Amino acid sequence: MRALRALSRRRTGRMSLWWAAIMSYDLVGNGPAKAPRLPRLAFRLVVAAYALLVLAVVADIASDPETTLSPVLATAPVLAGIGTRRARVPLAAGLAATLVIVPLLALSDTGVPLAVHLTSGLTVLAVTCICTASVVLVATRERELLQSRSVAEAAQATLLRPPPEKCDGLRTAVRYLAAAAEARVGGDLYEALATPFGTRLLVGDVRGKGLAAIETAADVLGTFREAAQVEADLAVVAGRLDAAMLRRRPREEFVTAVLIGVPASGGPAEMVNCGHLPPLVRHDGRVTEVASPVPEPPLALLELTGGTYHRRAFAFERGDLLLLYTDGVTEARDAAGEFYPLSERLAAMTETAPGALLDQVVADLLAYAGGELSDDAALLAVRREH
Repeated sequence: MRALRALSRRRTGRMSLWWAAIMSYDLVGNGPAKAPRLPRLAFRLVVAAYALLVLAVVADIASDPETTLSPVLATAPVLAGIGTRRARVPLAAGLAATLVIVPLLALSDTGVPLAVHLTSGLTVLAVTCICTASVVLVATRERELLQSRSVAEAAQATLLRPPPEKCDGLRTAVRYLAAAAEARVGGDLYEALATPFGTRLLVGDVRGKGLAAIETAADVLGTFREAAQVEADLAVVAGRLDAAMLRRRPREEFVTAVLIGVPASGGPAEMVNCGHLPPLVRHDGRVTEVASPVPEPPLALLELTGGTYHRRAFAFERGDLLLLYTDGVTEARDAAGEFYPLSERLAAMTETAPGALLDQVVADLLAYAGGELSDDAALLAVRREH
């Protein structure tokens, strides 16, 4: 019996080490499972749990044969299910743990009732089934969520078409920043169109997020793309956008927006600001706001004032850069809670090409906010070439 016990110890010890190595293979990210890497603290805790489990098996072999620690093996499939999306991982762990009970049964002789070992085995198998089902459920939900996000992002990408790099003597660039993975679909919108009346720009922000915000943005952009081509007066274009939003009034939505018109023949540009943040113009290294003389309401709220939108002309000369943006930029905060000073940072930047400048702004913004934003952000930069 002593010889059998010594042989069983050696075999069980090798089995425990082999089993721990197989289970750890998937957790450290070297295995085939496509799952997020565990955070460092979680990984250390799981490794510690594996070590305790192996220690319990070794202690069971070396201890009095009239006692057993075999019920602790039920934790094996639970540990294996952490950090994997492959159902076979907790299933294999559960089966391996069940097999470990066999040599423990042989070592205990008649000291431990057979019912105890049978209960341990059934418990391990039951927990294995639960953990395997949980892994399958999580993997299925993640795939469904990924598909939903992919469809929403594809819809948003189709809606927010990249503006032309060159348009009637203007060079343009745009950047869109999502606040977080779970909020990639937002309500920020932009457009740049070549029209018979020159280049017309639009940047706006829909109240809210998600698919409802995309639907609202689609209405605004569709109306703008049609009205900008046929209406000579930019204020009339804004009025048509307001009317389109007013038809959606039962949903109590509104959109802040700024419309810009830049004539192809040269001369000053014009602006209609519908409750949006003022555009910035950088001229000879100085940055100024294009403010409205009289604040005007967002789209869908014009009837509250009983008036109409008004145009405002402003200087936009050759070599100047115009920046339109949403509040996700200016409301970004640093560790001290201070808002991002866009005007000051823009004046200090050296890039002149719109694309390179926006890359510099985005990098500076993310560094300022600690790597992530609290709201979606859109930036449209336009440089007048002649």
